[in-house]
Amino acid sequence: MNAQVATQPGAEVLFTPIKVGELTLPNRVVMAPLTRSRASTGNVQTAMSATYYAQRAGAGLLIAEATQICPEGQGYFATPGIHSPEQIAGWKLVTAAVHAKGGQIVLQLWHVGRISHTSLQPGGKAPVAPSAIRAEAQTFVAEGFVDVSEPRALELAEIPALIESYRQAAANAREAGFDGVEIHAGNGYLIDQFLRDRSNHRTDAYGGSIENRTRLLFEVAAAVARQIGAGRTGVRLSPLTSFSDVADSDPQALFNRSVERLATLELAYIHVIEGETGGDRDPQPFDYAAMRKPFHGAWIVNNGYDRAMAIDAVASGRADLVAFGRPYLANPDLPRRLRENTALNVPDPNTFYGGSEHGYTDYPALD
Repeated sequence: MNAQVATQPGAEVLFTPIKVGELTLPNRVVMAPLTRSRASTGNVQTAMSATYYAQRAGAGLLIAEATQICPEGQGYFATPGIHSPEQIAGWKLVTAAVHAKGGQIVLQLWHVGRISHTSLQPGGKAPVAPSAIRAEAQTFVAEGFVDVSEPRALELAEIPALIESYRQAAANAREAGFDGVEIHAGNGYLIDQFLRDRSNHRTDAYGGSIENRTRLLFEVAAAVARQIGAGRTGVRLSPLTSFSDVADSDPQALFNRSVERLATLELAYIHVIEGETGGDRDPQPFDYAAMRKPFHGAWIVNNGYDRAMAIDAVASGRADLVAFGRPYLANPDLPRRLRENTALNVPDPNTFYGGSEHGYTDYPALD
């Protein structure tokens, strides 16, 4: 196929280089983090995952799937970690394969908080959360989807060790060959649970006011940035999602202040899920431009973007990069398909979580 003929006017805007912190990316197409539950015993990545990511190395930036920073951070079966030597070694297979294809990859650092089950926790203990409030949500265990377990509230004295787990995980990610990290502060997981007044009923320095509820986010980001450099650190936020049973009485004020505080750290990027995670893009009024205003790093947008929407977002200056999730499951060569405006493979939902190469590494590229 002649790419010059197939490329529609405007598509080239997605394929211009951009500087994102310390990274220079060849295009504006980002692979969003996608949980696939294919880690082996010990939550270690394998050569199969190295193949999967290497197939997708044409993205301007790959954001590897959410990866637990400590044993207590796990909430789903067979998700990878970055806290043991074996896990670091497994991820080295992935980063080496991506770099061999000329790609750049960062790791999403994850602590699920209350979105977990006792069967996944060390010693079968209760998951931790800002407050002892059980989520109306489910998680994925060896037997399938089950209701999450009742959490316990983190004690104030435990929070410094939690922040240290994020710092150490960032150091481990760099040891594993990642070009940077993304702190997962969205989708109703631990940091997001601290942000929202529905899930955070604390009365100490990490609860109550917006300033207190954004404290953990800021302190984690600051610790990670000190460890690996602000220019290799990003943060993911999801202001309007109700995923994992989170909500806030004033999301605009909360996330405006969250970004304002993060802006002082001069991070590489902020990655925003617009609207409901994987759903309605406009569940309620929200001014993303106001949220973005204090931040001068790269701005990545996500949620239901197609080719035309992505072109418009970057061409208008509303975003610097666009992250694609579900389209990347079945289209390892997604940037080429976007550039040439060709049809996309359709992913098989039966293979999203767990399994073998089928539905993972066997989707065909154009050639």
